[in-house]
Amino acid sequence: MFELVGEDSINLGLGEPDFDTPPHIREAAKKALDEGFTHYTVNKGIIELREAISAKLKEDNGIDVSPDNVIVTVGASEGLQIALNALVDVGDEVLIPDPGFVSYDASVKLAGGKSISVKLTDEDEFRMTPEKVQENITSKTKAVIINSPSNPTGSVMTKEDIKGVAQIADDHGIAVISDEIYEKIIYDEKHYSPGTYTENSITINGFSKAYAMTGFRIGYVASGHEITEEMLKVHQYNTACASSISQKAALAALKGPQDSIDAMVKEFRRRRDLIVSRLRGMGISCVEPKGAFYVFPWVKFPEAFVARALQMDVILVPGISCGIYGEDHVRLSYAASYEEIEEAMDRLDGIYP
Repeated sequence: MFELVGEDSINLGLGEPDFDTPPHIREAAKKALDEGFTHYTVNKGIIELREAISAKLKEDNGIDVSPDNVIVTVGASEGLQIALNALVDVGDEVLIPDPGFVSYDASVKLAGGKSISVKLTDEDEFRMTPEKVQENITSKTKAVIINSPSNPTGSVMTKEDIKGVAQIADDHGIAVISDEIYEKIIYDEKHYSPGTYTENSITINGFSKAYAMTGFRIGYVASGHEITEEMLKVHQYNTACASSISQKAALAALKGPQDSIDAMVKEFRRRRDLIVSRLRGMGISCVEPKGAFYVFPWVKFPEAFVARALQMDVILVPGISCGIYGEDHVRLSYAASYEEIEEAMDRLDGIYP
């Protein structure tokens, strides 16, 4: 769909911040280049970065993990891949949020597993509650993937949700794979990590969303020693190591000023309030996102609405692309300027229902 974007199109389908990478991070990348830091690093990543990630996990998330149990990856996406390939055998089941990030289903299948959709609904604000997880557990369940804040819904799991899912993991001896890439983009809620409450967890995070570093392709995965060593085998034979230059940039992101995150979140909140208000003014029902930068409204005839929007040069994503339970919805990203969102909503105002 994105190849249909024209000169006058407004793209509300993209999943990356429209902000520049902060200057001190760009300068760190330039310095790495100038100093010739352009060769392989150790497989797990440079120790300075892994130490900084370990400290961040302790301070921000209450997760006590050694730098030796951190692997720096080629984005959070690689973290997801190596976690699943280390855990899943052919025929194993992995619970995934539905609607959810499109890569979850494909990644489970690539690992030889079977994805089991956990139905999320507007009524529960699209939260992946312990009750919904529990009712999908079978003897074949190997892991559950959670994503809070969520793409595509913007939902945020509560502390009770996270603790409940962690308890289920302990009770059944399964792993919780926690995709926390939108952790910093959260509004009135607080982020909680399952790694705080269970050792049966794999924490996946990165720098793309919080620091507008999508092109750097840099992330990380952290867990216990045994599973980390298994993930390392997959990582070293697939990618050897993450980009040396990106690792230096990531180190600067963690060690440097964090005010750019606050400014970005403040602007995302302003855009969220605009897009939710305009959608509701059009008679479209939507749950107010509590994090990330997506809204996932219920609409009549979503595929027709997406097609008509495209005729008005507004790019949307049909909800069905986010899972079978995403039907009757569309995803709109507010990672576009306030002015572009205003114009997009003006164009959409006349075509619904």
